[in-house]
Amino acid sequence: MLGRTISLYKISFTGLSRESWLLSFIMLINRSGTMVLPFMTLYLTGKEMNRSLSEAGFVMALFGFGSIVGAYFGGKFSDKIGFYKVQLFALLGGGLMFFILGQVKSYPLICASTFLLSMVNEAFRPANSSAIAFYSTAENRTRSYSLNRLSINLGWAVGASLGGLIAAFNYELLFWVDGITNLLAAFLLFTFLKPALQKKKEEVSSEEVPETLSAYKDKTYLWFLVLMTLFSICFVQLFTTVPKYFRDDLLLNEKYIGLMMAVNGIIIVAIEMVMVYTLEKKNRGITYIVIGVVMCAVSFLSLLLPGNSKCIALVMILFISFGEIMAMPFMTTFWIQRTNDKNRGQYAALYTISWGLGNTLGPFLVSTLVDASEFKVAFIALGFILLGSAYGFYKLGSQTSKKQLS
Repeated sequence: MLGRTISLYKISFTGLSRESWLLSFIMLINRSGTMVLPFMTLYLTGKEMNRSLSEAGFVMALFGFGSIVGAYFGGKFSDKIGFYKVQLFALLGGGLMFFILGQVKSYPLICASTFLLSMVNEAFRPANSSAIAFYSTAENRTRSYSLNRLSINLGWAVGASLGGLIAAFNYELLFWVDGITNLLAAFLLFTFLKPALQKKKEEVSSEEVPETLSAYKDKTYLWFLVLMTLFSICFVQLFTTVPKYFRDDLLLNEKYIGLMMAVNGIIIVAIEMVMVYTLEKKNRGITYIVIGVVMCAVSFLSLLLPGNSKCIALVMILFISFGEIMAMPFMTTFWIQRTNDKNRGQYAALYTISWGLGNTLGPFLVSTLVDASEFKVAFIALGFILLGSAYGFYKLGSQTSKKQLS
């Protein structure tokens, strides 16, 4: 039994290109410094800054809005000048902006710096998505993206756990570490990944994805993005509203909150690649998305349960982690299968923008709802929004299947 398990892990990681591994390692270094985002709300509402939850929610909304602008231009320039240059610029610029954000103390400057940081930093995502697609094949693309997600979550586990320790000592250090890891990732990209000629024969046939098809005219994809936005509005609460609930209502300290965020990353690192390798053969991506979104709904509703605070937090993290594993790899596969080498930047940009909208609307709307009522009302609303979006994904899958059969 142990031998079969080890063999399955080996097979799950084989057949991926050197560039995919390199891009994932660069992502690991970059995300190991991801300490600011999960603690930004705590930083702004803490004793030093003393801002309200609504004010912190507005800052996080600006972060989301900046990511929308950055994603649009990141995708646009990835198609025009190449994903290599966009990634390099975003990493260098993001590193410098983290240093600046950590030094400003006035609320207007924090708002402006947060927007600029997010705009520059998030241009990296569509460029990185295009790069992974370029260096992968149709057979290993989902696993290539899962390897990248593994790096993100391993970095997240390291960053969140260390971030909890650093935040308990000095919040300002978080910005310095995040900036340094951005610059280190830029150095690795510049040193080991040379610019590529983005001309590659596509595995996707022209009948499936016409060369002239614009992402903005793909109605099925646009509906998918609406559902993705609803999902991201809810999921982003893991990094904004939930940490504050853990601290203020469940009375957990920053070290334990960081540990819970690390558990999320560790679970994904431990099992996602094997699970994706096992599930992708069955070609039921939408079904897995539906299951994952429902599990995320259950995670928020579990916060309504009475009992030991640490146990409640752990249950929530377990459900949202497994929901993330089931849904997100196949969400990526859904959009990448609709692209070719000429329009992939558009699709990647819109996909990133859907997350940006969630990052913009989610913190602002939910923090306002919490200020007007209480945390539990917000968690009920999030649970039902996720259940509604799960039904939407189910209907989208049914309609897509009918089109393929007709």
